[in-house]
Amino acid sequence: MTELLFTDLGLAEPVQRAVQARNHITPTPIQAQAIPKLLKGRDMLGIAQTGTGKTAAFVLPILSRMAHNPPPKRGRRHIRSLILAPTRELAIQIGDDVQAYAKTQRLFQAVIFGGVSQKPQAEKLKRGVDFVIATPGRLLDLMSQGYLDFSHLDTVVFDEADRMLDMGFVHDVRKIIEVLPERRQSLLFSATMPDAIARLSREFLTDPVRVEVTPPSTPLDRIVQTVHHVEKSMKQKLLVEILADATLAKVIIFTRMKHRANRVAEFLKKAGISAAAIHGNKSQGARQHALKAFKDGAIRVLVATDIAARGIDIDGITHVINFELPNEPESYVHRIGRTGRAGASGAAVAFCDASERAYLMDIEKLTGVRLTVVGNGVVDMPARGREAGGFPTRPSGAPQKKRRRRRGGQNNTRREVRASDKGNFGQVTAVS
Repeated sequence: MTELLFTDLGLAEPVQRAVQARNHITPTPIQAQAIPKLLKGRDMLGIAQTGTGKTAAFVLPILSRMAHNPPPKRGRRHIRSLILAPTRELAIQIGDDVQAYAKTQRLFQAVIFGGVSQKPQAEKLKRGVDFVIATPGRLLDLMSQGYLDFSHLDTVVFDEADRMLDMGFVHDVRKIIEVLPERRQSLLFSATMPDAIARLSREFLTDPVRVEVTPPSTPLDRIVQTVHHVEKSMKQKLLVEILADATLAKVIIFTRMKHRANRVAEFLKKAGISAAAIHGNKSQGARQHALKAFKDGAIRVLVATDIAARGIDIDGITHVINFELPNEPESYVHRIGRTGRAGASGAAVAFCDASERAYLMDIEKLTGVRLTVVGNGVVDMPARGREAGGFPTRPSGAPQKKRRRRRGGQNNTRREVRASDKGNFGQVTAVS
């Protein structure tokens, strides 16, 4: 069977040149399936995880359409495409991809999110752009101020729609949809397909084609997962001991709380380990500086909250350390999926104190994987309550102690994201 090439997909010539300039020869499965259908103008429901190439799958057809129907060389530009993303980091990443693939076309984009000065970008929006890439909350703010006109819009993309729902953005998305032209191409991409996404697709899409790509192997198949049962007060000491191993070359550490991310990063720096923290309270400049330093190898460790790290696609991550276990088991899967990509192996290390045992049980139930207990460190439980190796168990026939779980994934996340997203909006860049 002949291998499919990008040149076989029907992309406009300027877009093909841009793809070749990035040394892309063969499309990924999601690109091979999605691009021809999108070029025909179909609405689409795409099921694909981060790292599968889905951004190019929807950006390249949009650019191809603009190449066949370019904006006027003179006069005001009109917004032709709107891409919605749940987080600023993902919005910026998409904007970078648009800029890279549009090098052969003179197009302008606005990447909109909270945390930076509004005035200079507002002036640029008034002059006109072709693309808007935005988080929902900031987009609504700008719409209310009259900076955006979608009367010429022909394409809207909802990226990581499942995360948008998790973060409580569904009502904002509906408000945005209400002002968009009825005649448009609508694309919805999601890593998972819960009932809520199915309902959303029926509401926003018209006769969509469904494209689903399952990775050849899930991250869990190639990630070694271990857990340390440790007292909360000893987690930092254990972390430094683990990071003394130089084979942990590029590490993401996850915490639940923003203040904890700061404390862990500062503790590591005092211990002589290069580290930086990213979370919703960091300025956009600080977050981008930290991400660049991590990507470039200037720092070894990135300490992040779930929200700040969502959508970040960084190659070469060797280890993920869960300094604090998430209170939603699905977040654990997203976290450890940062490593073990592109066929490489990876390692995920979990710290579990007494207050997190229920979270660990939920994670093992969801993944179907019993984490290997390692270490002989400072455990936080009596010996008779553990199996050999330190795994906590409930005595046979003992009643389960009722635990008030903090299932604050949606509401707490919503407050954090909207608070940061409500700042002044983001960057506007010319694509040349």
